[in-house]
Amino acid sequence: MSKAQPQKTARPRKKPAKASVPFDSDEPVRIAKAMARAGLCSRREAERWIGEGRVRVNGKLLKTPAFEVTPKDEILVDGKPLPTPEPIQLWRYYKPKGLVTTHKDPQRRPTVFAALPEDLPRVVSVGRLDFNSEGLLLLTNDGALARHLELPSTGWLRRYRVRAHGRVTREQLEALKDGTEIEGVRYGPIEASLDSVQGANVWLTMALREGKNREVRRVLANLGLDVNRLIRVSYGPFQLLELKPGAVEPVRSRVLADQLGAKLSAQLGLVAAAGAAPRHTKARGQKRPAKAREAS
Repeated sequence: MSKAQPQKTARPRKKPAKASVPFDSDEPVRIAKAMARAGLCSRREAERWIGEGRVRVNGKLLKTPAFEVTPKDEILVDGKPLPTPEPIQLWRYYKPKGLVTTHKDPQRRPTVFAALPEDLPRVVSVGRLDFNSEGLLLLTNDGALARHLELPSTGWLRRYRVRAHGRVTREQLEALKDGTEIEGVRYGPIEASLDSVQGANVWLTMALREGKNREVRRVLANLGLDVNRLIRVSYGPFQLLELKPGAVEPVRSRVLADQLGAKLSAQLGLVAAAGAAPRHTKARGQKRPAKAREAS
């Protein structure tokens, strides 16, 4: 008599791994925001991907970006769960002259993001520097942090070194403290000082908190000066220091958390990451400076 064969028990089917929505609460967030925070793409790109039928939530094809998700939802992009978001980071970058601060330029000019080191994750800039300007540009892998840092209400001072062709008096520069209006546009108070005169040029130091499009150039043009070099040397507590053109240096999480304050740092998850050692990144073909100092 043959022995009864043991019955095979069906193995439970594995469920796809759920991608945790990259936020620190159970509150619903827009799907595009969740995708962007995961470092997958920008919010605008996320909306386009949804329109192309590349995103599913809980097994259903998403047809509109006007949709909110929570950490309990299963989000698949191209059949794969959202990647685990990297800890929020900030970098100091010396933007060289001749780069556009955008991911894509209609005129096909070289861009900041195409020139960044290959091992840097996807980042966004905190504000912009125009094509002919150079100096300190802050980069972050978190859009919410970028928006917070570039708001005038944050109150961080942007400081510039400016070389301009022409002559200006100290009295004219002093008057900028009261703000000025040019062609219907109101510019806020600017601290400006005359540092030196070199031939037909003057060197100035200027500091402002608002940073409207081409503000320094327009204000000085209104005084009869033609700017031929513009270098941003600091943004809030973060300084250009010895950084070389094209080089990138990380800001330590603890330094960033100290500057943002306890409440915002906790919301962004910076408190837990403050002890982590940042990754050092150098520009293509450049040596990293011996010492990296993030804030004064």
